[in-house]
Amino acid sequence: MSEEEPRSRCFLVYALAPEGMSASEANDLLNRYIGEPGRGQIVTHDHFIGSPHGGFAVFEVAGENEQAKLGDPGPLNDWELTARPLTFSLTAVGFVAQADFTLRNYGGTSLAELEEAEEPRKRFWWQKPRHQHGG
Repeated sequence: MSEEEPRSRCFLVYALAPEGMSASEANDLLNRYIGEPGRGQIVTHDHFIGSPHGGFAVFEVAGENEQAKLGDPGPLNDWELTARPLTFSLTAVGFVAQADFTLRNYGGTSLAELEEAEEPRKRFWWQKPRHQHGG
């Protein structure tokens, strides 16, 4: 008898803050939401510029309990929340592999090529040594 594969899939959560909420408060609340345990492994997130404020997050979800928790607004009470399963991103590693696949097959480049060609800029936090691979 073969061992059953664990159930996992990445979900994209799209979150819009209530009208009138400041960007700073919206960013803080989204960060609290993604930091709360029980929703699965957070893979990535970012915040929206302009109104309405909010952002998105991608979680690797391993089971029904974690999937149910995605819909629990926690600190995002009164926000508009949508959680959607992703087709090819079954794990966090799969999500990163899908980004690489998309860059190579639709963008005609790779992350390594983009990194090599990118000019240093003060606002590019990912270029700072503590944020680089293995740093």
